Amino acid sequence: MAQIFRPGADTLARVVLAGIAVVPVLAVGMATTLWRSPYVTAQDVTREQPVPFSHEHHVGGLGIDCRYCHTSVEKAAFAGIPPTETCMSCHSQIWTNAPMLAPVRTSLAEGRPLVWRRVHALPDYVYFNHSVHVAKGVGCSTCHGAVQTMNLMRQVAPLTMGWCLDCHRNPGPNLRPREAVFDMTWTPPADQAEQSARLAAYHVKSPARLSECSICHR
Repeated sequence: MAQIFRPGADTLARVVLAGIAVVPVLAVGMATTLWRSPYVTAQDVTREQPVPFSHEHHVGGLGIDCRYCHTSVEKAAFAGIPPTETCMSCHSQIWTNAPMLAPVRTSLAEGRPLVWRRVHALPDYVYFNHSVHVAKGVGCSTCHGAVQTMNLMRQVAPLTMGWCLDCHRNPGPNLRPREAVFDMTWTPPADQAEQSARLAAYHVKSPARLSECSICHR
């Protein structure tokens, strides 16, 4: 009697059937891993800028307050990028001929703003308001990390939807007194759990609404 299938046909069929079941699962797993990786989220990525501005020097060393450069952080959705005139308010007096500051001097002379690359960039379909978070007691370092130690600015948080929702569902641990919002060296006190519960009750009037889609997607 003639043999219809080759000896390895049964094994091949089993492998193909197993592949049909396993490959989609692996594909979904790989896609999820890629989506959460720094390749997509840009977490811990240092971007090249027109001037190598050091937060470590200006914030950690000189103690310049966040609001000196990010002037709209308390009253607008966008924290603001300092114009060249802000930089030159100091550098017209100090480091006046530093080679690394040549783009700043050129910018002022030509009346052409510096083009900074955004480090914390959210998708267009995400609504985020800095002033609201500041008013509620969310400190700068909560989202931006220890900026005062960064020679070059980088994104320390993943800024994913899940990361935002974790805070929206339980904001208490990330709240601090309003006078400490811009304190980059602030550390939670021993009774942070008690204080955070009090701050959440005072600042967050409708906690259940923080997980509604319309809060971030408008």
